[in-house]
Amino acid sequence: MLRPRYIPPENIFPPNPWAFEAVRYDARLARELAGQAETMFALSNGYLGIRGAVEEGTPVREAGTYLNGFYEHRPISYGEHAYGFPTVGQSILNCPNGTALKLFVEDEPFVVPQAEVLDYRRSLDLRAGTLNREVRWVSPTGKRLHMRTVRLVSLAHRHLAAIEFELIAEDADVEVAVSSELKNDQPLSADTTDPRLAEGFVGRVLHPAGTRSEGLRAILSYRTGSSGLSLGCGMDHSVFTECSMLAELSCDDDFAAAVFRCKLSRNKPLRICKYLSYHYSDDPDPAQILFQTTSTLNRATTHGFQAILERQRSDVERFWARADVTVESDNPRTQQTIRWNLFQLLQASERAEGHGIGARGLTGRTYEGHYFWDTEIYVLPFLIYTNPPIARSVLKFRYDMLDKARARARELGHRGATFPWRTINGEEASAYYAAGTAQYHINADIAYALRKYVEVAGDEEFLWSYGAEILIETARLWFDLGFFSDAKGGRFCINGVTGPDEYTAIVNNNCFTNLMARENLRYAVQTLRTLERLHPDRFAALVARTGLERPELGHWEEAAERMYLPYDERLGIHPQDDDFLDLERWDFASTSEDDYPLLLHYHPLNLYRSQVIKQADTVMAMFLLNGHFTRDEKRRNFAYYDPLTTHDSSLSVCIQSIVANEIGLEQKAIAYFDFAAAMDMSDIGGNMMHGAHVAAIGGTWLALAYGFAGLRDSEGRISFNPILPKAWSALKLVLTVRGQTFRVEIDHASATFRLLNGERLDFSHAGDDCVLTSAEPVLTRPVGPVRSDPRGFGEAN
Repeated sequence: MLRPRYIPPENIFPPNPWAFEAVRYDARLARELAGQAETMFALSNGYLGIRGAVEEGTPVREAGTYLNGFYEHRPISYGEHAYGFPTVGQSILNCPNGTALKLFVEDEPFVVPQAEVLDYRRSLDLRAGTLNREVRWVSPTGKRLHMRTVRLVSLAHRHLAAIEFELIAEDADVEVAVSSELKNDQPLSADTTDPRLAEGFVGRVLHPAGTRSEGLRAILSYRTGSSGLSLGCGMDHSVFTECSMLAELSCDDDFAAAVFRCKLSRNKPLRICKYLSYHYSDDPDPAQILFQTTSTLNRATTHGFQAILERQRSDVERFWARADVTVESDNPRTQQTIRWNLFQLLQASERAEGHGIGARGLTGRTYEGHYFWDTEIYVLPFLIYTNPPIARSVLKFRYDMLDKARARARELGHRGATFPWRTINGEEASAYYAAGTAQYHINADIAYALRKYVEVAGDEEFLWSYGAEILIETARLWFDLGFFSDAKGGRFCINGVTGPDEYTAIVNNNCFTNLMARENLRYAVQTLRTLERLHPDRFAALVARTGLERPELGHWEEAAERMYLPYDERLGIHPQDDDFLDLERWDFASTSEDDYPLLLHYHPLNLYRSQVIKQADTVMAMFLLNGHFTRDEKRRNFAYYDPLTTHDSSLSVCIQSIVANEIGLEQKAIAYFDFAAAMDMSDIGGNMMHGAHVAAIGGTWLALAYGFAGLRDSEGRISFNPILPKAWSALKLVLTVRGQTFRVEIDHASATFRLLNGERLDFSHAGDDCVLTSAEPVLTRPVGPVRSDPRGFGEAN
């Protein structure tokens, strides 16, 4: 079920701890792996993303350029309609591509697969945050040329991308032309047999709203037909050469080109700096978006490429200072893989303020750019510990969706709020309710992430200003959705839901859902009572705003205390739901390897009738709420559910790794971690061409921090119980807790904690209380056998 689809050959893609690079050109691989390369070499800042297609445009699978939250409505088609089904979805759009810099040598197009290549290197530089390429080749007339490009998507200026192009004739004068283009290529189609892929549009999607062109600058503007968003995209150039050159610009609604014709003298370079600007807004006036696009280009040309590049390097350096994870092992690919993953988290989030984080970030259109629970459970922990302001922004974005979540709850006949399973604009875009709307646990996932942020970052102001209102509406939903069941001895039951495992849908008392709902209810009560005690005026304002009635708190508290949690005495495990143990086990022995993922080869009803699991469900609960389970229960639950789990979701193996590590299954823990970390670089899911698996990448960090470093943070109490695998000699990571930044350094003998910034940090290691201060910033403790931690690592509380 889990197997690499592709192992990067080291003679082409050598292991490098600070880069992913191709050091020679292989035409067959370039053609076959064009889609994977476009994802692997993609650049993004969380607002603007550009796939890694080469500048000359071939070979290419999808030269995508995406803006976070820039979408068009699309109708959702059903064979049969029913009340409450969403009728309109949202799909992220492919914006005009500005990466094209097409080279013609003596009127012949330069295309690498057809060239006589002497030297080749293409590198994603993880230290600089740039995509670099160098090619030396011999032209058809026998002249040697050397081309170099440096591409970046700016972290400092989120609307800006830039490319530096340099060409040198090494042994003779030569006539060349460079066509720098900005082209609108809508629509895109997709393979409709895979439900994970984005649907294509029929007809024009971006409607022209005017152009501007002057000198070497061209700006195109558009308006979407239904979502009402205005787009501005522009390019400008700075050119440096001692050679004779002519430049001309052409521009129409869907295409602009600046063509540079140059008689290139030997060893005298032609250097072109290309600046790209992308803006969108809901302002219907195209003049506004044209002004913003122009302003970005003005600033870029004023600063110049070198200054933009230096700022990019310093921004990336600051990221590594606060977020790097170092692993010392015999496998040099391990460190490269970890850093590529971390770099993807930077790219998906750094400038995502005001938006969510899509399941594929901005590296592809799979899942149509939608935000899922992936963000709160898999990505936010990383952000909370490495970039709290962005974690806050992502949660604030959920708060900004609250009114639409309230409206969705009313449509479904519920009180409170029902957050959408998948969305861009806050409205539900999931057509398949059994694995979408029924996953009510997203409400509790958001509340869980909110609590983690507040307790780890120490941002109680966010809780009082925004979080408390989210907690009221999510708690209302749970109390309305569930009921006190006479058949269950008066316990509070929640029926007709789907947990994280989408191969088991519409069930009663999903263990994960009930546990998470209980925590949501408890935290809501605790928060509101604290707010009333500490800030009675703010509490009164919140009551007036939400219509909160005092009996509601008592109702929520009672529901939490009487929450029904399935348990099977005979097996000593927590059933995934009321009926899961009554189902027939899936016949894994007769299932071909080619039939995975099962969702592409079996009707959902076949899956729903069987004990077969797409991704960690009860095992996920044991990680997120591990204090509820004893160590023996964790072992028994894991032993039961692990063999039933196909890991058809990329979100699964990282969680299995963490729990396997905690219960002493070292080989399984490291094997699952290796698969999680290599999900994209080895194309384990077979769909890396469609974009990076951002949540699985976040899960890789979870496995490092919560798994091998043994981090736990129940109620904001930070503790460590490290379990380093034998295959590694050391693990180092940087964390920030309540403004205190520290490094954890673990080997097989000891754990050392270093306070890098701050005054005081209280935590525990292996059950012992520890303190770091500015006066005594270093503390070393021995690493020994795992001990029970009453605060949530080992035993139930």
